[in-house]
Amino acid sequence: MSATVRSEPRASAHSDRPTTYKSNLEEYEREGDVRLPFLLSYREVKLLGIAGVGFFLDAYDLFIINPVATMLQYRLYGGKDLPPGLEGFIKAGANIGSVIGQFAFGYSADYFGRKAVYGKELMLIIFATIGTICDPTGALSPSGSLIWLAVWRIILGIGIGGDYPMSASVATDRANLRRRGTLLSYIFANQGWGSFVGSLATIIILLCYKHVMEVDGKTSKVDGVWRILVGLSLVPAFGTLYQRLTLPESTRYTESRKGNLPIQDEESIEELKKKANADPGVTEKVTPASSDSDGTRTPPGDDVSGATTTTEDEAASRKRAAAELAAAKKNHFREFAHYFSEWRHLKVLIGTCTCWFLLDIAFYGINLNQNVVLQQIGFDGSSGSPWQRLFKIGIGNLIVTALGFVPGYYATILTIEKLGRKWIQIQGFLLAALFLAILAGKFHELSTAAFVVCFAFLQFFFNFGANTTTYCYPAEVFPTRFRASAHGMSAACGKAGAIISALAFNSLTKKIGTPAVLWIFFGCCIAGAGFTLLLPEVRDRDPDIVYAEEQREHEREHGRHHQ
Repeated sequence: MSATVRSEPRASAHSDRPTTYKSNLEEYEREGDVRLPFLLSYREVKLLGIAGVGFFLDAYDLFIINPVATMLQYRLYGGKDLPPGLEGFIKAGANIGSVIGQFAFGYSADYFGRKAVYGKELMLIIFATIGTICDPTGALSPSGSLIWLAVWRIILGIGIGGDYPMSASVATDRANLRRRGTLLSYIFANQGWGSFVGSLATIIILLCYKHVMEVDGKTSKVDGVWRILVGLSLVPAFGTLYQRLTLPESTRYTESRKGNLPIQDEESIEELKKKANADPGVTEKVTPASSDSDGTRTPPGDDVSGATTTTEDEAASRKRAAAELAAAKKNHFREFAHYFSEWRHLKVLIGTCTCWFLLDIAFYGINLNQNVVLQQIGFDGSSGSPWQRLFKIGIGNLIVTALGFVPGYYATILTIEKLGRKWIQIQGFLLAALFLAILAGKFHELSTAAFVVCFAFLQFFFNFGANTTTYCYPAEVFPTRFRASAHGMSAACGKAGAIISALAFNSLTKKIGTPAVLWIFFGCCIAGAGFTLLLPEVRDRDPDIVYAEEQREHEREHGRHHQ
């Protein structure tokens, strides 16, 4: 299917789309003819800013917990290690909450609509961040302070988890087909920047506290460092909250809830291809159009009969729309169950869920426990004063992030529309497995330089690979009416893998050694490449068109059966 469909010039007042939508769509598609996929329009950049902040906060909040946990050692335990159980609970807390948020917000976005739900997850993130920095470390026991932190991080995780299906659906509903994967990759790449800024902020805030901690010897002032570090995430959150709360519903989602997606006749499917390729509205609202008796939509201001639309007609139209929406909500779960009762759809869901689960076991197993890596490269903060130790850890995290995180995401952005999602995911899994095997097999023999290079390549192929595409796949392969729910389920399976790694890594490492744990991650990556074979390539593939054609095929078979 061609990625760009041209709109014919409007010949008369009769049209099936509102004037504002048609004009924007034509402009959007003309841009698509001349621009490279990774060169975004103004509206796409705006959408990237609105949706991308969630993933920035996701990485920032999830990965700063490592330096924060180290700071709490000095604030609460005089520099000694945190109790293993509580440390694991703190590190896993946000991921535990994410599972809840991904299921709940994913289903809600399909059931209630994107507009009704979008922004609420960001409000939850803000609320939980404020709760976290209010931890009364001086009034509670050390264990009580850690439990306070863990509980608020679970609430934070619910908001972060909700952002996965919400931002993926909001962006995909509006994406031009030719640049859909690129836009999703841009949004997800904010994870890399979140990790990078988190490491940079740690270093800068520690430098500000150097005199009071190093010269004055007031190590307890580290309490202020971690609170500022956590609180900084409120700036981008508040910066985009209004935009999220006022974002209009997308045309694609509205049509799907009315029952216009899928459509059963050839002419309507061709029209759907034009409508579905792009929905440029980010902040501007599409002016509602009245319905003619023949089902076509007449733009406002185009007086066909010479008479104005009556109040009764408008009221009747609103009633019909409300009735259609109520019916759609009532049938949503049954339609969802019916759709995934077919093996061709279920195997895709199994593929997206399992690949994300296997990836996150390895990805979070490495990244939530970077102290092992930092120890190998001499930045684990094992010597020196408390300030020097914390500063070394901050520098080490910055090196790790800059080497592999950010470059890998942008390699995906530049190539995803050329190479396709399936190829990038398989090669990412296999090459990550290769570097995990090198690290596992030569863990005690690699020089520092060789270890850094190998680890940087591992991070690069996580992100130029399955870490990005497992996010893109559920957003691109499932039809609009089930997209957020299926994306939430897939992401929740991923977080389940992250929880297993967060809780089991330290104890497993002590029992069987780090190399053996890395071999387990190697096996996960090989299995992930195998499960990717269940997935279709989704480049230039519109799932609503596929769903519509499947429905038409089903209707034809049903008709033949009754003849």
